[in-house]
Amino acid sequence: MRVIPVVKMSGTGNDFLMIDNRAALLKDGEAPELARAACPRRISAGADGIILIEKPARPGHDFRMRIFNADGSEAEMCGNGSRCVAVFARQLAVAGDMQRIETLAGTLNAAVLHGGTAAKVQLSPPSRLEVRRGLKVLGRTCDLHFINTGVPHAILFVGDVSSVDVKAMGAAIRYHEAFKPKGTNANFVQLLGGDAIRIRTYERGVEDETFACGTGATAAAITVGLVHGYKPPVRVLTAGGSTLLIHFEKQGDGVSAPFLEGGVDTVYKGEFYWRR
Repeated sequence: MRVIPVVKMSGTGNDFLMIDNRAALLKDGEAPELARAACPRRISAGADGIILIEKPARPGHDFRMRIFNADGSEAEMCGNGSRCVAVFARQLAVAGDMQRIETLAGTLNAAVLHGGTAAKVQLSPPSRLEVRRGLKVLGRTCDLHFINTGVPHAILFVGDVSSVDVKAMGAAIRYHEAFKPKGTNANFVQLLGGDAIRIRTYERGVEDETFACGTGATAAAITVGLVHGYKPPVRVLTAGGSTLLIHFEKQGDGVSAPFLEGGVDTVYKGEFYWRR
């Protein structure tokens, strides 16, 4: 049995087990196995994924962030996870309130706010918004908007998100032929007016609905800004009941400088007993 020090954090309902791996506590190839062991709910610690802080591989960064989903797959980055890791790094004194974070998706600029109870992160520049028209999804013909905000996201506008079978529809979109080979996250978005939306998200790697998805909220906010004329900051009401603020600048038919802002809760600090 190995004992792994962890800090459980929640970024508006998206929860993670944070691990200080600067001294190589986990060896190469062990993180996916640990994620699969620790993330199941009810029978283990329970989380959407694990996040490692490591020494940066490139100069000019405070640290490197690596995130592994509950299924053991490594994600390029994670919006809510990056907000959590910024607060975690400040707790460890790895970085101060203003940070540069190395990820597989590039450099993220982060600011820890309100004494460590919130964070704001500048995400990667989004790809150009595309529309995939006439896709067959569980017998329905759908027009799906698609954008990459560090990870790929499909957006389907619906009248009422509470009426959507997110797990069934989300899985069908996630594995749809149009998004192969890597697949996509699936977001269901309801327009509320007043520059606010409600969202529910099926996350790739978690393979289920999550209470919040930062890159998904950002993708949805940018999409409603470009398609429906919403003005930033767009308020995104998540399935977990929290609100994320999405900032961006419109530039012609695209956007730049996307920022994700929201609360971060430190749930507990403890040890995970890893029975291998």
